[in-house]
Amino acid sequence: MNELQLLTWARGPGLDWAIGIFVLGTLWRLLEIYSLGRKPDLSAPRHAAGASGLSTVFRRSLPPPGMLKRSPVSYIGGYLFHIGLAVVVFLFAPHILLIENLTGLAWPGLPSQFIDLVAVVTMAAMVVVLVDRINKPVKRYLSTFGDWFAWVVTFLPVLTGWMAVQHLLLPYTLMLALHILSVELLLVALPFTKLIHVFTLFGSRWFNGKVNGHKGVPV
Repeated sequence: MNELQLLTWARGPGLDWAIGIFVLGTLWRLLEIYSLGRKPDLSAPRHAAGASGLSTVFRRSLPPPGMLKRSPVSYIGGYLFHIGLAVVVFLFAPHILLIENLTGLAWPGLPSQFIDLVAVVTMAAMVVVLVDRINKPVKRYLSTFGDWFAWVVTFLPVLTGWMAVQHLLLPYTLMLALHILSVELLLVALPFTKLIHVFTLFGSRWFNGKVNGHKGVPV
């Protein structure tokens, strides 16, 4: 299989399979999570300021008091690479075109030079966060194979996409094929790893806030 054949397969059957596994896997995981059910809380509700599901969603999206100073790499690096990933994925013109072809939805993109800068900042933030995790004994001890794997499959699409746009290291056709394959790996892995938090993050925060808000405890 030559470079063009690899690219053709990645953009055709490979992408179809990856999207199919991603959609079915995500639906299965969400059904699994939301069908668990919870016993009804029969206690009388206790009202307290800020104790609710919605307020918890916003509160947990910000660093707790003092934590930004104590752990700046985790919070600043985390914000940078999460926001950067969202910008690169959803505001890069070729990505928007792909989404339009798949769903019919489209929106204006950002200049490619700005996307290049965001991609570099995103990769730098991810590397800094990784080094911090490796260098901190507690973080390193708590990290599992799933954490390292999730980092790799998230980092590779950004790296290969940026290298393809910059025409670095490998011929463009081959690098583009590798980029698409790395995205497909991410799609396949997402429902079955910690990356599923993309879909459960705000729901879990809302649920925890609602349960604790019933008890009058802001979290």
